[in-house]
Amino acid sequence: MTYNKITSWFLAISMFMFGILKFVNPFKGWYSVQITNSGLGQLSYAMGILGEIAVGLTLFLCLINKQKIPTKAYYQLTNISFFIIIVMMLTGVYVHLHPNVHSDVLPLKIKPPYIPIFFLLIAFSNIILNIQLITHKTNKK
Repeated sequence: MTYNKITSWFLAISMFMFGILKFVNPFKGWYSVQITNSGLGQLSYAMGILGEIAVGLTLFLCLINKQKIPTKAYYQLTNISFFIIIVMMLTGVYVHLHPNVHSDVLPLKIKPPYIPIFFLLIAFSNIILNIQLITHKTNKK
């Protein structure tokens, strides 16, 4: 398997699971405190959950049905998903760095934003790889 395929599956599974976990305590409580203490507002609460689940499902559908989806549509959908992950992870970095959000409500109780930066870098690298693949396929024709 290629790096892009492995990381796309990793992001699909992770995003979907993180979205689902936000319905279950203690993750639900931690997430609620993160949103409240960072001042993002209640709309952010629902958008974060729905965004993670939607991105996860979109990546799942793209990866499972890659042969049935036109190449251009596949790369557009996956790149949009990766871009949304970047936006969500930038929000995660903000939450981690916010002084009112304490480490006891963060994933693995780690205050520095290592986890969101890690996911952000994977999503960014996948966008770059997708662009290279599209360019390579276009130049080959």
